[in-house]
Amino acid sequence: MDADIAWMREAISLARKAGDIGEVPVGAILVVDERAVSRAHNCTIHHTDPTAHAEMLALRDAAKILGNYRMVDATLYVTLEPCAMCAGAIVQARLKRVVFGAKDTRGGAVVSGVDVLQNPLLNHRAEFLGGVEEDQCSQLLKDFFQSRR
Repeated sequence: MDADIAWMREAISLARKAGDIGEVPVGAILVVDERAVSRAHNCTIHHTDPTAHAEMLALRDAAKILGNYRMVDATLYVTLEPCAMCAGAIVQARLKRVVFGAKDTRGGAVVSGVDVLQNPLLNHRAEFLGGVEEDQCSQLLKDFFQSRR
């Protein structure tokens, strides 16, 4: 659990960078064997790409670095519960585990809405742990959206 908190704090730092450039503050880190393989934050506006979520960017980079689209021993740390698109990519990448901070009651696809990561109709199931540094992750999002109003 200590490692989960440490990695999540690093993901929170990435989320802050996203917020600083006007992106929704979400950060992600993909870890294999206690080593960060890739790091990313939301870049949908800057890349003009609706798929440029932190999770998607971290998965793409990790696949290139590892030389394999399957990452069966990987854990993805992300500050916000993955959406259906990201959760689907996590299943396709065969990630072992996902650790997230804040729940996404509107678009989450792990515990808040459709359960993609544990869906018995899909060919892979990823373990997950939610609520790690949840207050800090939630506050970052609240502050960001409040400043936009």
